[in-house]
Amino acid sequence: MPKVVIVGGGISGLSAAYYLAKGGVASTIVESRPRLGGVIQTERVDGCTIEAGPDSFLSAKPAALELIGELGLAGEVIGSNDHLRITYVRKDGRLIPLPDGLMMMVPTKIMPLLTTGLIGWGTKIRMGLELLRAPKPKPGDESVAEFIEEHYGREAVDYLAEPLLSGIYGGSPAELSVTSVLPRFVELASRYGSLTRGVLAERAKAAKHPAAEPAPLFRTLKGGLGQLIEALTAATAGLVEVRHGRAQTVERTGAGFRVNLHGDWLSAADVVIACEAHSGAALLKDVDARLAELLATVPYSSSMTVALGFDAADFHPPPQGFGFLVPRKERGRLVACTWVGTKFSHRVPAGKVVARCFLGGMDDAGVLDESDDAIVASVTGELREIAGIAARPRFARIFRWPRSMAQYTVGHPQRLAEMEARAAAVAGLHLAGNAYEGIGIPDCIRMGRRAAEKILAR
Repeated sequence: MPKVVIVGGGISGLSAAYYLAKGGVASTIVESRPRLGGVIQTERVDGCTIEAGPDSFLSAKPAALELIGELGLAGEVIGSNDHLRITYVRKDGRLIPLPDGLMMMVPTKIMPLLTTGLIGWGTKIRMGLELLRAPKPKPGDESVAEFIEEHYGREAVDYLAEPLLSGIYGGSPAELSVTSVLPRFVELASRYGSLTRGVLAERAKAAKHPAAEPAPLFRTLKGGLGQLIEALTAATAGLVEVRHGRAQTVERTGAGFRVNLHGDWLSAADVVIACEAHSGAALLKDVDARLAELLATVPYSSSMTVALGFDAADFHPPPQGFGFLVPRKERGRLVACTWVGTKFSHRVPAGKVVARCFLGGMDDAGVLDESDDAIVASVTGELREIAGIAARPRFARIFRWPRSMAQYTVGHPQRLAEMEARAAAVAGLHLAGNAYEGIGIPDCIRMGRRAAEKILAR
């Protein structure tokens, strides 16, 4: 019998399987989709590298680079073109660049803040006075919107926090937990009072020990993140069996667990639940009803990426910067758009432009039910209005991701603590995935590795 069954073949489950295989332990991955990789999926269209899901990962989190190095892909790593990194925000029908020196929604330079048209003078003055704020420790959790509004005002929520976080989580700052989503900012506010003063102090400390070369904000693989999935699959061949189909339930046995896969029972000493929390909730009802209940309370947003390919000659002038964000107050269907060839080299050949557009989120899950033709018409119409693109796209690729992005809503730290305690109380049960301690690729790799380490230690 397999020693370990991993439910979910996305990056979390594959990472767990890889680190188990390194330790000489076989596993069986149960994956409901016909392919591995979860939301990581890369296609090649007209010589362009198209990412269906995430296109990169944060350089600051090491787990992804460590795994990529172990898989022999270090030579394929590329960074974002940060010298071209300008992000625009739509306001009153115009695209306005985010001020230089902005760290998320925290200003660190005076002149760009004073001259930006993105926020009014009332907000600018409030941001300046925030430097004088004294520490006010707060017990418990609160929303990102409450936290940012208290420091910088409502306009900073509407035109900085909301568009930035919608592009990452597909959720609302009024619902998201600041302790889970912006833990570093909470720590700085507790220590310094002023967020701006805290960020400047941290930068001053870092400047005393400068890196040899500043790391790009984002990194990825030259041929797309699908390379990572292919390398993981190849590296685990022989010690990992893949069973395609949806697991029905997990039950405890005297020797550990058994997992029902359409009537076929897979026995294992350890089970890693590496699927979405709502799917895990349905599986674990008979193992721990309270844990299943907690998993079911993790909300998920649905999203869609739409990649449109154009000839560069269709643009007068060519697109500037990494792309643009559309705040909820200004939004039609488009949440954000990335100019792929500007953000990353090697992704788009000369003479072509690829717009990678994002739709959906907590407010617009219904967009996933619309036809491809309707989606392309809607997106091209908004691109014409926002970015002045009159031409029809040479190609379009649409990817739908229903209930795929976990939302860390207010109270998530308490919920997470109880989930982890209950899972730890069931010998051989492990949780990994974007519902817990981070939604990015490095976070998911780290949780998959941790599950494997606990199993190997047993």
